[in-house]
Amino acid sequence: MIKRTIGDSRPLNAIGLGCMGMAAFYGKPMEEADAVKLLQEAVDLGVDHFDTAEMYGLGLNERQLGAAFHDRREKVFIATKFGPKMDANTGQRLGVDGSAANAKRALEQSLRFLNTDHVDLWYLHRRDFSRPIEETVGAMADAVKEGKVRNIGLSEVTAETLRAAHKVHPIAALQSEFSIFTRFIETDGILDATRELGTTLVAYSPLGRGMLAGWSKDWQANGWDFRASMAPRFAGEALENNLALVEEIARVASDLDATAGQVALAWALQRADNIVAIPGTTKLANLRQNLGAANVKFTADTLARLDALAAKVKGDRYDESGMKSVNG
Repeated sequence: MIKRTIGDSRPLNAIGLGCMGMAAFYGKPMEEADAVKLLQEAVDLGVDHFDTAEMYGLGLNERQLGAAFHDRREKVFIATKFGPKMDANTGQRLGVDGSAANAKRALEQSLRFLNTDHVDLWYLHRRDFSRPIEETVGAMADAVKEGKVRNIGLSEVTAETLRAAHKVHPIAALQSEFSIFTRFIETDGILDATRELGTTLVAYSPLGRGMLAGWSKDWQANGWDFRASMAPRFAGEALENNLALVEEIARVASDLDATAGQVALAWALQRADNIVAIPGTTKLANLRQNLGAANVKFTADTLARLDALAAKVKGDRYDESGMKSVNG
């Protein structure tokens, strides 16, 4: 097990659990009893970092975590996020609200749904371009002073924004997509900025939304699924191209007596010692498999094979609308 810290946290398992798929965006939500069972089994296996957000099922995912952890709160490090607003009836996105008033509202709701008196890590989920980042971070810092939040984080922001925010209050974590297929945090100076500031990089979608762990071109969504309608990498010629790249990861994995998903996770964690990953799953077998990534080691030649893949990927990670909300 690889241990790393986030802000003032105790050493945490560097392989956490992204919980979004239990409630939203990847097909039908899990029943609460099934979600609670999986979350508690994750703790038993050594997972202690759990990531959720207000928008994941409009609070459903937070309630799932609250039901699972209310009687074992001291064993888990809970991260949640606020900012994006959605219509509760239609699911339509209504922009991002980083105001002090919305921050206060969202935090109180999250504490209630999570059944806790504090959040270990509280993120601004996306930047509110209508106001200075310093304004939102200042409001978040007030929650730290009140004891309702232990650490502050940002998600999908530039190195410049991260540095500006850090001047207001230490930014314990920056959550960004990072995988063998998605490496902008390295080329845009974001990873360098996190090292400079003592910020942990929390890699979401380190398995490329499941693609890097093995994918079939014949896959069919079970209910509404983000990948089927809003992720260009999962469509048409781009998908065909990208699946050929995944086959190369599988060949590397075979040589290492590992799975493709374990190789992808190990790659992300070994890029820097301030990186933790939050792969998501709804299946215990996949969770066990993910944890095995801590034992995968690479030679220089193997890394070179994997590093060459990013330049060959086709399709953006989000559609046009989604890409406007990232890199804030």
